[in-house]
Amino acid sequence: MEKAILEFEEPESLNDRRKSERVDLLVRVTYQSVDELFSEFARNINEGGLFIETDAPKELGTSLTLQFMLPGGDDAVEVGGIVVRVSNGDEAGEVPGMGVEFGNLNSGARECINELVRRLRTNG
Repeated sequence: MEKAILEFEEPESLNDRRKSERVDLLVRVTYQSVDELFSEFARNINEGGLFIETDAPKELGTSLTLQFMLPGGDDAVEVGGIVVRVSNGDEAGEVPGMGVEFGNLNSGARECINELVRRLRTNG
């Protein structure tokens, strides 16, 4: 299981909005919008979404289709999502990228993500 070395603080208001805290996780994510395909790294994840590190984040409200492998998983997770946060990396210690909220996770993928997040929180 790979964990990101990079950690960063988010403003309190973003943490208040989030349903659960994210845990550090480094996985490659392939994502596409209407006419573009990208491959970047997700730096953290929670039950509701993930943060993709990129120097070219999409605009707030952009719909994406994500595909990624969870550590220890056999099948790729494919899910729709929407960009709910954009960071340009302007603040000290802030990483450029975008927070993506999951949309239509099937129950199997949701359980795999929830289990992974619980395990990472427990193992710190």
